[in-house]
Amino acid sequence: MLMDNNKIMIVGTGNVGSSIAFALMNQRTPVNEIILTDIIVKDAEGEAMDLRDALSVAPSFIKIRNGTYKDARDCDVIIITAGANQKPGETRMDLLKKNVNILKGMIEQIMDSGFNGIFLVVTNPMDILTYFTMKFSGLPAEKVIGSGTVLDSARLRTRVSGYLDINPKSVHAYQIGEHGDTELTVWSSADIGGQKVTELLPKETLNEISNFVKNEAYDIIEKKGATYYGIASCVVDILNCILNDEMRVLTVSSYDNFSGTSFGFPSIIGRKGIVRRIDMKLSEKEGIELQKSINALKKAISSVKI
Repeated sequence: MLMDNNKIMIVGTGNVGSSIAFALMNQRTPVNEIILTDIIVKDAEGEAMDLRDALSVAPSFIKIRNGTYKDARDCDVIIITAGANQKPGETRMDLLKKNVNILKGMIEQIMDSGFNGIFLVVTNPMDILTYFTMKFSGLPAEKVIGSGTVLDSARLRTRVSGYLDINPKSVHAYQIGEHGDTELTVWSSADIGGQKVTELLPKETLNEISNFVKNEAYDIIEKKGATYYGIASCVVDILNCILNDEMRVLTVSSYDNFSGTSFGFPSIIGRKGIVRRIDMKLSEKEGIELQKSINALKKAISSVKI
């Protein structure tokens, strides 16, 4: 069971981990305490100090400190952001072997503390590391969640909204599959107020949007070296959904019994983690594309020798 302390740990205090903590501190959130850990202890200490300096003007008060894996015991959620960074020209899959080895030692130490909460995996290649987090931890599948295609779906809605001059929150559309090169847009069910997006935009525009969403991360990395603000905001949204038991639908990555792998798909999220996956209808073309994405993930998983 979760401890209901609303206490979280962020593993890794690089750009993504520190941005998540900063985003949490600057909104009203159910989180009561944040523990920062990093292999470079001084970095975690420095981030905690810097964040605490902002508490007097932040909209809510959160206890912030650095710690170790032993502090994981009574945490409700542990957010995994640690790992090798994706470099310009490098795909998420290129990171696979480096980060699986890092992950294994990390999860073993966390589980040794007695942790029994929820893992939220952000490190890339995220879907594969979500799968291995479940395997290494021995926790039930519903308690191991990846950030999935939540960010990709946010990019999709924002791009569509720009063409139609409407608030992104009124665009209902999803990216699914791998968070990476084989992800796909589910145009067959994308709508605005019940009107299909495919009836509002020409096919060439839909293709441009899909390609933009799939490749924007590479463009950002090329320009500034890393992406972190977008994913940080999406992780906070997932975290709030868990701790508030919101039962909202998000395209997180979770284990799929049928395929034997983890990938982004619309799922209901609450205090227990993954409540259930939505039975989303896909067109024949989308079904084929999703299977290609699943096959790519399965191939990558099978290539890992532990």
